[in-house]
Amino acid sequence: MQATLETFLAGGVLAFLLTFTRVGTAVMIMPGLGDSFVSDRIRLHIALAFSFVLFPFIMPYVPKPLPDFAGLVLLIAQEMMIGLLIGTVSRIFMTALDTAGMLISAQSGLANAQVFNPSLASQGSLIGAFMSVTGVLILFATNMHHLLIRGIVDSYNAFPIGQMPLSGDMADVISRAVSASFLIGVKLATPFVVLTLLIYVGMGVLSRLMPQVQVFILALPIQLLLSILTLFFVLGAMFSLWLSHFEQAMVFFFSNAG
Repeated sequence: MQATLETFLAGGVLAFLLTFTRVGTAVMIMPGLGDSFVSDRIRLHIALAFSFVLFPFIMPYVPKPLPDFAGLVLLIAQEMMIGLLIGTVSRIFMTALDTAGMLISAQSGLANAQVFNPSLASQGSLIGAFMSVTGVLILFATNMHHLLIRGIVDSYNAFPIGQMPLSGDMADVISRAVSASFLIGVKLATPFVVLTLLIYVGMGVLSRLMPQVQVFILALPIQLLLSILTLFFVLGAMFSLWLSHFEQAMVFFFSNAG
């Protein structure tokens, strides 16, 4: 009986440790919960709470007999890499908003207006910072963070304990996520690219018809005003399009990973 109890306790501690490693790594990186403006203590408490809830379901998947020290270190490293992969993929698709904001700022004449982007913890464009923070708000308002949490739980089906995905497959997933995220950002900024092109074409025609007019003095205020008006009208559609792409990407990743 004592040996059985000791084995149960050791297996429970190992299951909690492995669960906390994967969940904690993912929570520290994923958008919303893992943003820089969220306290480290809050993220730690969230990861601990999830780990306490999940580790009883993970115990049947713990290797038996219990691994030695080298095997334990290898398991922890594998769980950390899987959590890092999950958090990184979700973060990459979140950066589509910052990419769109940078393109919009460049097309609107606001490329030099740099502010601190709290979602990325770095300097960024004015519109990119606005869209990134608003995107986090939309994630929580639409309960999309539940999808990320559910994805961590379902990751044990795609990535069982002790089965590390190949490095080539992980690199392929990251590269595809980056390209898809950039494509989403370009799609979101397409109206502003078209608008700027039309403004430049119109100013070019005007400079030919009226050479005495200083078109560069007129172009920037008009470009800025029309870009702000366009942003006012298409902002809701932009976030709806991004949210649908984000949901599809996360569902596809969690259902086809592994």
